[in-house]
This record gives sequence, structure tokens and C-alpha cells, in this order.
Amino acid sequence: MTQPAVPYASVVTFSFGDSPAMADELLALVLAGRKTATCGALRDFPEGSPDRPVVGRRDVVLDGQGRRAAVIETVEVTVCRFDEIDEAFAYDEGEGFRTLVDWRSGHQGYFERNGGFSPDMDLICERFRLVEILDRAAAAGSGEDAPAGETA
Repeated sequence: MTQPAVPYASVVTFSFGDSPAMADELLALVLAGRKTATCGALRDFPEGSPDRPVVGRRDVVLDGQGRRAAVIETVEVTVCRFDEIDEAFAYDEGEGFRTLVDWRSGHQGYFERNGGFSPDMDLICERFRLVEILDRAAAAGSGEDAPAGETA
């Protein structure tokens, strides 16, 4: 008997942030609809890298335990210097940084912890939409991902 295909088995997977706690916190913001954008240091996403965001691609977001939790679709990708990020992007990141001053402070600390910071560093900025919430309990129990409300 043939096993059914696991949804999103071959897509890019990642977690937000740089710790399990931050991954869970930021995932919760995505699931609540408050976080619809993210960014990273361009140096971490070289041209041709499979992890580099691509408009139209769907990726799976992992929780802090590494379980598949949600599917997002990239709707916009831009490259922008850190010191050129605007209020709208800071707000859309939804991380409690509802002002640009707060966003810059929080993200400067993040980049300092993760490879270095400079005000003129290039960022890859991504806007996305939530496509699907995956059932982490079913995925953990079966070793497969199941869309929320369905069984594997």
C-alpha cells in the first residue's frame, strides 16, 4: 500500500529568531496575524542559496522544538540597508517593535549576536502571508505533517 504524500515535504523550512523561545514567540505573532514581514542580513542569503526568499514560494515555519507549525508564502522580497528601513516595515514585522526606534534597537542587538552589525548593512526584507497552520501534535505523533484539523 502506498503511503500518502506528506504535505510540504520538500519545501524550505526555517524558524524565526535565534533561540527556541524567540522562534515560538515570533511564530505566535505570525499565527495571530501580527507578523507579516521579516528580514535577515543579506550576507546570510547569498545569490542562489536555497534559503533565500523567493516571491511565490511557500516555506514551512518551525516552532522552537523544530516541529513544522505553519506554511507561509512570500509575497515581496526587497534588499534595503538597515538604516533605510521605514516605519511601515518595522510595524509589519510585528515583534512589539511598533516604532522604528524600537525596531532598530531590537534588530541591532539581534545582528550583533549573529554575525555583526553596521547601520549600512544590507538586509533582505520579506513580506509574506500565512497560508496554513499545521497540526504540530499530529506531526509529532506520526512523524508526518498534517494540516490543522486533519489527521495524517
